[in-house]
Amino acid sequence: MRTLPPDAGEQLLACIPRLRRYARALAGDRADADDLVQDTVERGWVQLAAWQPGSDMRAWLFSIMHNVRIDQGRRRKVPTEPLDDETPQPAAPERASAGLELRDVDAALRLLPEEHREILLLVGLEEMRYEDVALTLGLPVGTVMSRLSRAREKLRVLMEGRAPVVALKVVK
Repeated sequence: MRTLPPDAGEQLLACIPRLRRYARALAGDRADADDLVQDTVERGWVQLAAWQPGSDMRAWLFSIMHNVRIDQGRRRKVPTEPLDDETPQPAAPERASAGLELRDVDAALRLLPEEHREILLLVGLEEMRYEDVALTLGLPVGTVMSRLSRAREKLRVLMEGRAPVVALKVVK
């Protein structure tokens, strides 16, 4: 039996803010994101002995989150209820346009396929290396790089308001 560092549990708990940020960006809905984080932390805690000491725990937990998200998508299609007028709203930003820009980016991210969105978020938001993203998602590094390139281009097109260019295949 392998011995874990005495602070392994603390390392796991220290990753929660980043897990929440990534889950929120990935899921879009706060309740779904919280469920995703809770399931990820629970699975990580139970499987803590499987973590390789010395490796990046954050990447390991993102791998777990990726798998939990896939499992959740297979299991449930629960209708959600819209928030009412009594739901507290975040404070208004200093620049009025900042909120609109953020909303535009969020809306554009939602239009990306999930396979592109998750790579874009891991690289751009979480600042993970391509190799770590590849390990997290179980993909070759080249696939990560090509999906990231396509995701960035699609996001750029959406943010500029241009119509996406559809590449047609020649079929004989």
